Amino acid sequence: MNQFKLACRLLPLLLASSAWAGETPAVAGIPVDFILFALTLLGVALFHHHTLYVGLGGLFTITVYKLAFTGFKGGDGLAGLGAHFAHEWVVLANLLCLLMGFALLSRHFEKSHVPVVLPKYLPNDWKGGFVLLVMVFVLSSFLDNIAAALIGGAMAHQLFRAKVHVGYLAAIVAASNAGGSGSVVGDTTTTMMWIDGISPVSVFHAYVAAVIALLIVGYFGAKQQHAYSPIIKHAHNHTKVDWGRVGIVILILALAIATNVVVNLRFNHLADHFPFIGVAVWVAILVTVPLRRPDWELLPEAFKGSIFLLSLVSCASMMPVDKLPAASAATALGLGFVSAVFDNIPLTALALKQGGYDWGFLAYAVGFGGSMIWFGSSAGVALSNMYPEAKSVGQWLRHGWHVALAYVVGFAVLWATLGWNPDVPHKKEATLPTTSAPVPETPR
Repeated sequence: MNQFKLACRLLPLLLASSAWAGETPAVAGIPVDFILFALTLLGVALFHHHTLYVGLGGLFTITVYKLAFTGFKGGDGLAGLGAHFAHEWVVLANLLCLLMGFALLSRHFEKSHVPVVLPKYLPNDWKGGFVLLVMVFVLSSFLDNIAAALIGGAMAHQLFRAKVHVGYLAAIVAASNAGGSGSVVGDTTTTMMWIDGISPVSVFHAYVAAVIALLIVGYFGAKQQHAYSPIIKHAHNHTKVDWGRVGIVILILALAIATNVVVNLRFNHLADHFPFIGVAVWVAILVTVPLRRPDWELLPEAFKGSIFLLSLVSCASMMPVDKLPAASAATALGLGFVSAVFDNIPLTALALKQGGYDWGFLAYAVGFGGSMIWFGSSAGVALSNMYPEAKSVGQWLRHGWHVALAYVVGFAVLWATLGWNPDVPHKKEATLPTTSAPVPETPR
C-alpha cells in the first residue's frame, strides 16, 4: 500500500504548485487530472508487482481530486460522481464479464490439448520458430492475446529445451498483440471498442499492418532463436484432442459475436443500458458446465487482474478528453509508442471518449505498440512471469529491436495502402443530469 500513500501525499503538492493556473488547477498548462493519471500509469510501470494497489490508489486519488476541485461532466460532488458511473457501468460490467469469462475460455482451449498437438506440424529449421509465431498470431485472433502469448511461451519451452532467446520472447508477445489487433475478441483494447459500439469491420483492416509486422518480427525472431537453441520436435502421437472443450470455446465465441450483432442491429437503443455481451459469454460458460467443468480456481486471480484494468479504465473515463491532441494518423502513431510505456487500456478508453479515429489504425497502434517494451502490454507482463529473464528493458530493447522496426513499417504500409479514414462518431454521448453549473474549461 506504499504507492497508495504516496499518491495521497502527492495530491496536495500538485494542487499547491498549480494554484497559479486559475480556477481549474493545471501545471504548465496541463490539467492536474492528466498529471495524476500519468503518475498512476508510471506507478504501474515501476511497481509491476503491485499494479492492483497502484491502480486503485490512482482511482481513489483522481476521484477525490475531482470531487474537491473540478467536478464531473454530470455535475459536482457525489451526485456528479454517481451520474458519471451511471453512464459508465455498462462498459465496466461488460469488461469484467469478458475478462473473467475469457480466463476460463483460455483454460478450456489449453486443456483441449490442441497446443500440444500443434508443434508436430512445424518445420525443423528456423522456419519452425517462424510458423510457431504465425500460430500465436492466429490463436490471438480468437483467443485473448494474453492466452495466446502464454500458449506460445509454453510451446516454445517444449520446442527449444527451455532455452528461449529474449528476442524470440519479444516476437511471441508481438505476434500475440498483432493477431489480436484486428479482431474484437483478440485483444482487450479491441473488445473495448466493440463494447463501445465500434463495428468489428471497422478494426479488421488493422491486419494489413499486423501481417507486415508479423513477417518482420517472425523472420528476425526465429533466426535469433535458431542460432541460440534449435527446435526439438516431439510427435505427441499419443495425445488426443478433446473436441468437447474445442466445441465449448467455439460456442462461447459464437454466442458473444451473435449477441453483439443482434443487439446492434435490433436493440441498439438498449446497448448502453445492459451488458449483453458479457452476460452472453457467461450464459455459454454455465450452460456447458455439465459437458466440461471450467477451472473455477482461476477466477480469484482473474478477478484481481480485471479490477486493476477496470480501475485504469475508470480513471481514463474521468479525463477531460477535449484537451487531448486531435485525432490523426500522427496521433495514432504516437499513441503506439506511448503504449510501450503506459498501459494501452486507458489510452484506448481516452481515444474512445474523444472519437474521430480510424479505428483500424488505433487498434494496431495501441495493440502492437505495447510490444516494444515487456511491460507495455498485458501479454508481455504475463510471458515475462513465465520467463523472468525478459524483465529487463535493456535486454528487451537490445534483442527485440525488430519489434519497433516492424511497428513503424507496418503502420507506414497501412497508411500508404488504405490511407487514414476517420470514423464518424460511433455513438452519441448520453445526456447526463446536471446538478450544478457547468465546470469551467481549463485555459489553453
